[in-house]
Amino acid sequence: MATRKNTQPPGWHAADSHDLIRVHGARVNNLKDVSIEIPKRRLTVFTGVSGSGKSSLVFDTIAAESQRLINETYSAFVQGFMPTLARPEVDVLDGLTTAIIVDQQRMGGDPRSTVGTATDANAMLRILFSRIGKPYIGSPKAFSFNVASISGAGAVTVERGGQTVKERRSFSITGGMCPRCEGRGSVTDLDLTQLYDDSKSLNDGALTVPGYKPGGWSYRLYSESGLYDADKPIRKYTKRELHDFLHREPVRMKIAGINMTYEGLIPRIQKSMLAKDRESMQPHIREFVDRAVTFTTCPDCDGTRLTEAARSSKIKKVSIADACAMQISDLAAWVDSLDEPSVAPLLTTLHHTLESFVEIGLGYLSLDRPAGTLSGGEAQRVKMIRHLGSSLTDTTYVFDEPTTGLHPHDIQRMNGLLQRLRDKGNTVLVVEHKPETIAIADHVVDLGPGAGTAGGTVCFEGTVDGLRKGGTVTGRHFDDRAALKKAVREPTGRLEIRGAATHNLRDVDVDIPLGVLTVITGVAGSGKSSLIHGSIPAGEGVVSIDQGAIRGSRRSNPATYTGLLDPIRKAVAKAHGVKPALFSANSEGACPTCNGAGVVYTDLAMMAGVATTCEDCEGKRFQASVLDYHLGGRDISEVLAMPVTEALEFFGSGEAATPAAHRILDRLSDVGLGYVSLGQPLTTLSGGERQRLKLATHMSDKGGVYVLDEPTTGLHLADVEQLLGLLDRLVDSGKSVIVIEHHQAVMAHADWIVDLGPGAGHDGGRIVFEGTPADLVADRSTLTGEHLAAYVGA
Repeated sequence: MATRKNTQPPGWHAADSHDLIRVHGARVNNLKDVSIEIPKRRLTVFTGVSGSGKSSLVFDTIAAESQRLINETYSAFVQGFMPTLARPEVDVLDGLTTAIIVDQQRMGGDPRSTVGTATDANAMLRILFSRIGKPYIGSPKAFSFNVASISGAGAVTVERGGQTVKERRSFSITGGMCPRCEGRGSVTDLDLTQLYDDSKSLNDGALTVPGYKPGGWSYRLYSESGLYDADKPIRKYTKRELHDFLHREPVRMKIAGINMTYEGLIPRIQKSMLAKDRESMQPHIREFVDRAVTFTTCPDCDGTRLTEAARSSKIKKVSIADACAMQISDLAAWVDSLDEPSVAPLLTTLHHTLESFVEIGLGYLSLDRPAGTLSGGEAQRVKMIRHLGSSLTDTTYVFDEPTTGLHPHDIQRMNGLLQRLRDKGNTVLVVEHKPETIAIADHVVDLGPGAGTAGGTVCFEGTVDGLRKGGTVTGRHFDDRAALKKAVREPTGRLEIRGAATHNLRDVDVDIPLGVLTVITGVAGSGKSSLIHGSIPAGEGVVSIDQGAIRGSRRSNPATYTGLLDPIRKAVAKAHGVKPALFSANSEGACPTCNGAGVVYTDLAMMAGVATTCEDCEGKRFQASVLDYHLGGRDISEVLAMPVTEALEFFGSGEAATPAAHRILDRLSDVGLGYVSLGQPLTTLSGGERQRLKLATHMSDKGGVYVLDEPTTGLHLADVEQLLGLLDRLVDSGKSVIVIEHHQAVMAHADWIVDLGPGAGHDGGRIVFEGTPADLVADRSTLTGEHLAAYVGA
């Protein structure tokens, strides 16, 4: 440091020396003692193949430590209410600033969460209507579909002046929640014929609900309640008996000598099954719910979620329900037209928030859009909104592939936003694969060279020009451009879509060719997903692979998720004549000390919990006796530690040959997951890896039509080539593949393109082009055509 100080110009200040974020010895996940220096107040892009360690370095090391240090500044009492974070495995982290993380985690799937509630725009609208709406109906709560109206009265005991005085008190809260649908906008109707067979009695097994088997406790609750005759067919019940059977309020009673809570069948099913998110249900329960439940728009509130009173209060003939249903770009213009000096500061802030939506390319949304229906890219941009107008500087913004779900036309706008955040004096760290965004970086960090155990090292640090000449995988593929196909396949049939009007579609008629690779393109919000997912429902003959998150705990891994563990367990069990359950870390074979987790968790309240490797099984997760059983010279823990490529060879021939396991491993290898180990927890996989894992599991489904939603998400330039090969193999095997995609390489590779637009929201929803990629490039009549022509150099 002494020498460094002497070289500084006169008037130099020591505080100005902290212009780097220094990371030394990072070992999180697959990082191998990574040491780098990141310039502050610059735009740094992290590149590398999927699974090379980008997220481990940026999110799990730099951002995680920044958040942990901020949390430590609060009192122990406050920390008790915050998520506890462990210190990342790193020797030195120096020069950190406050990190604001804008990731692609899907927004809450809660049915009451909307775009408006997630961005505070609803809160401001509620205040606006409570102040200047006519007629006046109450406080902002009266306009909230999350607040129910309640009133009550009774006696309260108050200690006053040494005496106990009883007083009568009453209270009432006016909420805006529609009482019929409880603020959800839709009501559920149960088809009773799917719950029971009314020609049978309960003792004859009338109930057909999954999990309600004769003899089980759920069944005995009804058959032995004594409230009705269990030997009488249900269709012969009196009104009273039917009410007790289906709708009875919870009541404590003795059944078979045990104290239990009896409750009517319908409220019990609503609480146990319908309250859950559909995606998190087990397949057989989901199938039952799809069969037995119909969701219809609430007739009382007409889907607005609000009471009649909340809808009656208006400003310039517009109610809060009308405002939330407007396209945000239109709502911004309406707010701008209001001239009310009494609420001027509120109108300014609300207008700024709505303008931010438009600026970020989300002007086509409406505030009443359920948050769970947003794509990963849309959710990330919604989270960006609150940071756009922030006056904070010298903070670190961390983005996870902000161009996901963006048309090439929209990427320019996103690049401008990233540069604006940097120019305000912030450090911007971006994990990204798209060359258009890498090109604007001030500093590039390339991780690799491979994925998983073959990655985790820094291959290159420097400028974009340096990356091009650097010879790394990213550098070599940086200027790759897919060429248009010389010849396209001929369709074998047509899938007719007529009068599609979901969301913003304008009665669209289109024929999707079958037996070829069809790509659906258009700017974000033009109606691509509405057209395909709304008109081609997953089911008979259609395999739909969307961007929904994979559900799984830290006990889940690729082997359990794909069903690969079943044939492996059976093969080992058969070889030794024992039960397959012994070879499951979630069942009989689990180490009793750590319950098959491999680590023992110690909860330290507001401090980060500590996970220590289990001493008994040494992290292998199984009992010692289970590890004595071998297949092909390997025990079950060694099999789970194998990467897919090694396991493919192992189960392909020789003593361990297992055709069922080999087929699943083949599919995992096909989608480019050869480096992932079979027992790697799902929680440690990157976004791109999770989507490819989902694709691998669905490749065995018996469907003739595959619908893929942006399969290039999270894929490195080098992996896109492999994905195109996979799509070709699917089409050549006789399948029809329909891909919703923004990546120009996939467009160029298509046999047929359907382009929607011309804009987003109510400016979109029409077919602006149908034909081959070559015709689209020659026409250049649409935004997609222009960008594809520039991409292929036509």
